[in-house]
Amino acid sequence: MKKAFLLVLLILPLFVRAQVLTDPSVQQTILQAMDKIYNCEFSEADGLVRQIQTRYPQHPIGPILRATQLEIQYLPLHENKAATAQFVQAADQALGLAKKMLDRNEEDPEGIFFALTAHSYLASLHNSKGESVKAVGESKKAYSFLKEGFGLVNKSPDFYFTSGLYNYYIERYPMDHSIVRPFMFFFQDGDMEQGLKQIDIASRKGIFMRPVANYYLAHIYIKHEMNPSRATTYTKYLTDKYPNNPLFGMINAEALLLAGRYGEARPYVQRLKQQSNKLVPLAVNTFDGILAEYADKNDKQAAQYYEAALKLPSSESYTKEYHAFAYAGIARIAARANDRNRAKQFYKKTLAVAEYKALIREAKAYN
Repeated sequence: MKKAFLLVLLILPLFVRAQVLTDPSVQQTILQAMDKIYNCEFSEADGLVRQIQTRYPQHPIGPILRATQLEIQYLPLHENKAATAQFVQAADQALGLAKKMLDRNEEDPEGIFFALTAHSYLASLHNSKGESVKAVGESKKAYSFLKEGFGLVNKSPDFYFTSGLYNYYIERYPMDHSIVRPFMFFFQDGDMEQGLKQIDIASRKGIFMRPVANYYLAHIYIKHEMNPSRATTYTKYLTDKYPNNPLFGMINAEALLLAGRYGEARPYVQRLKQQSNKLVPLAVNTFDGILAEYADKNDKQAAQYYEAALKLPSSESYTKEYHAFAYAGIARIAARANDRNRAKQFYKKTLAVAEYKALIREAKAYN
């Protein structure tokens, strides 16, 4: 089972209600902690998370915030054994606390959401590590809570994210991967258009899910809907509010470049160069290649950037597509130089790794 389908279940929810949100000061502290986490201000986030855990030691919000911080701070998480162990511990702690809530009231929205969160986090980690059986096991557990969440949409706009993500991907994934279609009768039908609308509501009105909803919606519009201009609506919010976050910076630069807005993209690419995350160099070389090719009309320089990008390792979850961009860029340059064999060779390599619809269409169209 590939990662795209797991996105139906591998969500990143941060939802809290009832006793925590009845205290405005704690609610504000939670929102401040989330902003610090998403903007990679981890020292400041540490103090805020400790405050929350001290005040509510029996609530899942503390360990969920800690797990979220570890996921972003050590991106990609699965490559850091110590951080991975801490992440699993935090997710397990959150799951245990959520189950205690459900033992008291099996319809408790908090208990449902945090159990869903913990199982989703663990499934996502197993998927990143290539542990498919474990990932599917956690995903099945998450799905039972996800279904219960469908009826809770009117309780909070944050629920629109989980429901919308499911509605979209439960239909989209079998369209792209016909091999899974015989197994889809196990799942409730979705509605892609409704899913996009629901995630959009969460991206605008969500309290805790707003950053994640914007990120996933931008990804969908780039990868599946071939509408990077629409994606920039969501990426601009992310990169303006969280300028230190490398994932948000990468997807914003990507959306602007694919939309042909090279002048706007260039300063964001420059900003990325100041960030130290290990995922950034591959992205930056790819983006510099696109700028050189399309904005500067310098095929020689563009080829150098693309070739440099291909020498860097990619992350299956985050930067694999940038290798596809680089292969396609070299193919275009070869085609313009009337080197048909090289163009075909690199478009073949593009197809071997590409998942974006636009890239696949481009590579297949060359003959």
